[in-house]
Amino acid sequence: VQLQASGGGSVQAGEALRLSCAASRSIDSIDTLGWYRQAPGEERELVATITRAGSTNYADSVKGRFTISRDNAKNNLHLQMNSLKSEDTAVYYCNARVFVTIYWGQGTLVTVSS
Repeated sequence: VQLQASGGGSVQAGEALRLSCAASRSIDSIDTLGWYRQAPGEERELVATITRAGSTNYADSVKGRFTISRDNAKNNLHLQMNSLKSEDTAVYYCNARVFVTIYWGQGTLVTVSS
């Protein structure tokens, strides 16, 4: 499955952004979809995941501010990011886990200025 992330940009602290990830095929059967991020000089880290059943998991740093959702009808994954902080600055990647295979999108840059 191919993934195309979009929606990144430059915002001020406290503002919001909504990231989207378009899949090349139906996501109905995909076990887990997720968002990860990688800040400059840092390792890639989990932001949020959502299962086929709709169960979600968030990194502690984004709980209460970010919301992950999936639109199976449109084969899209979203990440609503509110109350952005400068430490949220990173390249954000969407991914999909299909059985034992992990697929990654190309990343979209989010820059938050304080």
